[in-house]
This record gives sequence, structure tokens and C-alpha cells, in this order.
Amino acid sequence: MAKWRPLIAVCLGTFMLLLDVTIVIVAMPEIADALDASLSGLQWVLDIYALTLAALLLGAGVLADIVGRRRVYAVGTALFAAASLACGLAVNSTTLVLFRGLQGIGAAAMFATTLSLLGAAYQGRDRSVALGVWGAVSGAAAACGPILGGVLTQSVGWRWIFFVNLPVSVLAVWLTLRTVSESRSPRGKRVDWAGTAAFALFAGGTTFAVVRAEAVGWGSAQTVLAFAVAAVSLIAFVVVERRTAHPLLDLSLFRRPAFVGVMVGALALNAVAFGVLPYTSIWLQTLLGMSPIRGGLVLIPLAVAAFVAAALSGRLLHGASARLTIGGGLLLIGGGTLGQAVLDADSSWPALTAGLVVCGFGVGLVNPSVAGAALAAVPAENAGMAGGAVNTFRQLGYAFGVAVFGTVATARMEHSLHGTADPHGAAHALAGGGAEALRGVLPAHRLHSAFAAGLDTANAVAGAIGLLAAALVLILVRTPRTPRTPRTARTARTPGTPRPVPSDPSSAPSSAPSSAGDRARLEVSGEH
Repeated sequence: MAKWRPLIAVCLGTFMLLLDVTIVIVAMPEIADALDASLSGLQWVLDIYALTLAALLLGAGVLADIVGRRRVYAVGTALFAAASLACGLAVNSTTLVLFRGLQGIGAAAMFATTLSLLGAAYQGRDRSVALGVWGAVSGAAAACGPILGGVLTQSVGWRWIFFVNLPVSVLAVWLTLRTVSESRSPRGKRVDWAGTAAFALFAGGTTFAVVRAEAVGWGSAQTVLAFAVAAVSLIAFVVVERRTAHPLLDLSLFRRPAFVGVMVGALALNAVAFGVLPYTSIWLQTLLGMSPIRGGLVLIPLAVAAFVAAALSGRLLHGASARLTIGGGLLLIGGGTLGQAVLDADSSWPALTAGLVVCGFGVGLVNPSVAGAALAAVPAENAGMAGGAVNTFRQLGYAFGVAVFGTVATARMEHSLHGTADPHGAAHALAGGGAEALRGVLPAHRLHSAFAAGLDTANAVAGAIGLLAAALVLILVRTPRTPRTPRTARTARTPGTPRPVPSDPSSAPSSAPSSAGDRARLEVSGEH
């Protein structure tokens, strides 16, 4: 049991920080009422956390490689706890967004070190088991967020979705300092501050543009300027990374098709599986009249399926090809999301169940697979860079998914409400949880029909993206061939004599990868 204590310490923090990505989902209607938040404000409460988390992961990973991964993890957890307290005390949507951003900074320091800490603590089959458990916790955390959020919001109020982080943070820091060994890269590495700033501007500019585009127009000066800032920042990031001696992200990795495939899988995972859920939760509560707890419980099939699939994959799929687990998992995520695009004005929550289960199984397959492939992609001293890269793409996927699918859903609602006095305003109010205020203006059936159409369109677009990402992974990530021993190289043996047995079994040669991580290393690095 003692050898798994570092895993417990890491999983505590991982569960908590990923829980906070989605725990706000069910509380959105309550937050909107309490803080008088608009749809754009609600999107930023969700997106600013995922955005700062994604934008700073790479820099935090490299910083951890230099100053110590355990130290950065513990400091990040303390900052996360302080920001959580501030979020719970927020008096308006602006301060809540501000402190959610600070919370994301602490989460970035935590998340960037989780994989490298596990990579330093475990090897071989133990690493596969550890990554399987970590993947199960990761998938279950994001999926359980709406459920726990509903329980806390209805029982003690929405502010407790942040206060609950405080005791868990204290336990995580204590356990980390007692059981996790410090690890770092050799001396001489430097933090790429310019690259960190450029990447943060790119991620922030892109998300801001998408969130604001629906409200002010895709061709507005504000939207165009935000996209321009994002484009220039991306170019600057590439230039900086190519010239610096200590890059934030080794861009040469993107010359390898398999590595690109793994990053595509990480990006699509959170975007497709979780990007539409905030609007699903609003539909359940404001259109179907469910309580926060009941609305959260509707999503429990996804959480259970994700946990079961991830836990089993670490044991049963040991050594399996990352191409099949990531690609196959994305097929399930895409298919399950498409299976949720079946709503109409008379639909209720059971219509979502089958799609949520299929999607959850996909999440459980992809989560540990992308983690193992990321760790295997680089030498051990750059584990922070690998963990930061895959987790960056995951969280960018969620931030972009919430923004893009929210825009898609709202645009479809506006189209469905065409012919009313103010279809644009009504669609934004509906998507932002304001159905109750519209009931005296528009027929209830019309509101149900419009919201269902918006959810269907968003799920259909998300599902199509998931299937496309699965195809790209299956094409780009190739399973290496195990080299055969040449016949001429085999040792001659006189018939009837016993085969020689190595004195030390560990010294016996093996041409096959010894673990899922080793196999993933061959795939991602392109070795054959």
C-alpha cells in the first residue's frame, strides 16, 4: 500500500482541479441569478479557468522541471485553495471571473506536474496501473463535477462548490510533502517566459473572440481584433520557440505524425465530451424544471462509464496500441455525442442516457492513453514538457468547446425563434438560463423546441468533430512492427539438448515494448 501513496497524493489534486472545470456547470442558473450574470459572463466563469489552466501549463511544466516538481505541485495547490476561497466570497460576476482565473493559475502548476510525478515514481507495469488509475480519476472528476455541483448547490448553496476545495487541498499538500519524492531536470534549463506570454495571448485572444463573436458579430471590429491578436501571438510563439535555446515546447515533435495525432486526440477529448454539457445542464434545469441535484444525476452515466472504462483499461489493455485506444475511444465519444442529438420539444432526460454512456466509455479509454503517450514522447528529463503539452491541449479543447458550441447552440436557437419580436435577445436569454423570464412572452412549446434544436445542432457538430479527430488519430498514429530475429542470428542448438536459460531473467533480451508507455514511446517517436 505504501508504494501507492504518491499516486493517492497526485490523484487528490488531479480530481480536485479537474472537478472545478465542470463543477460550475449545474450551478450556472443559480450563479446567474445571484450575481446577475449574462450569457457571456457565464461562459467566462467556465472558460477563464480552463483558459488560464491551458495557457500556463507548458510554462508551469518547464518551471517544475527546473525548481522541482513536488515543490511546484504543493505551491500550486496552496494557491488553488486561496483562490477557491476568494471565488466562494465573490460579490459579482467580474470578481468571480477574476478569482476563477487565479484558481486556474494554481491548477496549472498542479496539473503540469501530475504526469511527471507519476513518471518519476513508477516504472513498467506499475506505471501502466498508475496511469490507468490517474486516467480513471481524471475522467470521473470532469464527469462527476455536475453531480457534486448539483448536490452542493441545492443543499448548501453554489458558493460551497468552491469552499469544498479547502479541506481537500490541505490533505493533498500534507500527503504530497510526506510521500512524494522531489524530482527535477539536470541544471542548465531556463523558463521560456517570452514563449509563455505569447502562447497565453494566443489562447486568450482566440477564446475571447469566439465568446464575444455571437454577441457583437463575427465581422465586428472587436472580434476581428481579437483574432488578429491571437494570430500574431501564435506566429510570435513559433518564432520564439524556434530560436530559444530552452523552448517551452519542442516544435520538432510536430514533424512526427504520431505526436500530432496524440495532440489531436487530447484536444478533441475535452472539447467533444464536455463542451456541450453546460448548455445541457441549463436545458435540464430551466426547461425541464429539474433541481440542481437531479440535473447533475442525469449526467451520472457518463461519469460511471468513464471511471469503469479507465480503471479497466490500465489493467486489461496493458501494452495496447495508443492508435487503437485513442482512436477507438474518440469514435465512441463522437458516436455518443451524436447519440445525444435526438431532442425535440417533447423530449425529456432519458433521451440522453444512451449517448452519455457511450461517450463515457470513450472518455475512459482516451484519458489514460494520451497520458501514457505523452510521457513516452520525450526523455524523462522533459517529462514536465510532455505532461504540460497534452494537458494544455485537453484544457484548450474544453475552453474552445464551451465557446464554440455555445455559439453554435445560440445561433440555432435564434434561427428557431425567427419571427418573434427579438429573436437575438430571446436566444441569448434562453441559452443563459433565462427561460422563466421568457415564458410570459413566448409559448412554452416554442421555447422547448428552440432549446432542443440548439442542443441538437451543438451535439451534432461536436460529434462530427469527434469522428474526424478519431479518423486523424487512426491515420497518424501507427503501431510499430516488432522486429524479427534474423534466422542466421539464432544460436545453433544440437537436437535433444535443453535450451539455455538466462541466469538473470531481467537480462533476457526482448524486442517487444515492456509496457504501454514503452509501446507509446515507439509510436510517438516514430521508431520502428
